Amino acid sequence: MKSLPGLDVRPTPDRLREALFNVLAPRIEGAVFADIYAGTGAVGIEALSRGASKAIFVEQNRAAANVIRENLRTLGLEPRATLRHTRASVALEQIEADILFIDPPYELEKEYERSLTALGEKAPPLVIAQHPLRVKLADRYGKLRRARVLKQGDNALSFYEPTSG
Repeated sequence: MKSLPGLDVRPTPDRLREALFNVLAPRIEGAVFADIYAGTGAVGIEALSRGASKAIFVEQNRAAANVIRENLRTLGLEPRATLRHTRASVALEQIEADILFIDPPYELEKEYERSLTALGEKAPPLVIAQHPLRVKLADRYGKLRRARVLKQGDNALSFYEPTSG
């Protein structure tokens, strides 16, 4: 799978990606998975390989979007994928998905707050934020509350689900 040089994207470490999909195993089959700030598309592609029915990739960076397009074509996944070359804030208003994964690049750490606040209005079934341990996320964003945190090395995955009532 192709990648991008430099630090424009924050790749999800392999062990963390494996841990993520071990947690998602009971929920991924047939799900619509959205990979926001997709980078190379590795997380969304993994979701497809694990049984997601569809993956939506959102990437603003043109070079990264081209890499995703090429990776999807090479792997024959184009029929089950949608690539949105736009800002995450625009896409989040329109996306309907069962599982949304957000992982803004290093220079866009303020995007966690924006994205999670926007998603807290809609309260999709599951939102996962990958973030450095030093970035502290709130326990609640609108109708979403953090249900679980999985820490590995310098990274964490925060799992948010809708609150009941």
